[in-house]
Amino acid sequence: MIPTKDKLTDDEKVEILRGLSSEYAKAKTYFPRSKKPLPFDAKDGTWDQKSWQMMAQQNGGPAAREGDQVQITHVGFEGDKLLIQVNGGLKTGDKWYDHIQVGVGGMGRQVGNGGPPSLGTSIEVDFHKPLENLNSDQLKKILSPLLEFDKRTVTKVYSETLPPEVQKAINEKRALAGMSRDEVLMAMGHPVRKIRETKDGVDLEDWIFGEAPGKITFVTFSGSKVVKVKEQYAGLGIQSAAPQITP
Repeated sequence: MIPTKDKLTDDEKVEILRGLSSEYAKAKTYFPRSKKPLPFDAKDGTWDQKSWQMMAQQNGGPAAREGDQVQITHVGFEGDKLLIQVNGGLKTGDKWYDHIQVGVGGMGRQVGNGGPPSLGTSIEVDFHKPLENLNSDQLKKILSPLLEFDKRTVTKVYSETLPPEVQKAINEKRALAGMSRDEVLMAMGHPVRKIRETKDGVDLEDWIFGEAPGKITFVTFSGSKVVKVKEQYAGLGIQSAAPQITP
């Protein structure tokens, strides 16, 4: 069977990632720990509570109880489903689902978000049709049987503390030299892939956004800050340098 493909635009995905990633909410029901995503029906806002309780027994208890504060730590798109990771998901250490293997010149290097253990969970929101014409506010309403979100989002509060030129870049969905990784995620969402290399003794990491045919943006980090942004139009031979600010 050919997997269902979502119909969200890149701008819609970026808006959803900006509106949901790192957001805090209050749990309105019991969330069991589970390595397998907990199924939730977006159409009628229901879930199999008995099945969720069984998962809790299998995986050592709750990720959150009713009334607990939780955080959305990852958002993924899978055709007719949206994957919501809560409190880091349930993992034991080194590996997680978004590890990526990248390579240049025949040599590969793993880039991912491995880290310490976490006792969270994840939710699989099933729309029963390709995802399209959605934004973060609509998704928060769909998730309202499970989660109560603050009206003033963490992302908005944080963005208001940033310099005006960075706020402007985030609103325009573009990266600038001097930005942090969190600021780039707020502006552009998660990259398609990441590549690490050492150049003249300096460790660099490229975040690559977009795919051919169309615009591809390369955001280069040295340490925690962006040092270069380059745009290339695949197949057209057009390149441009993005506006820069002093780190």
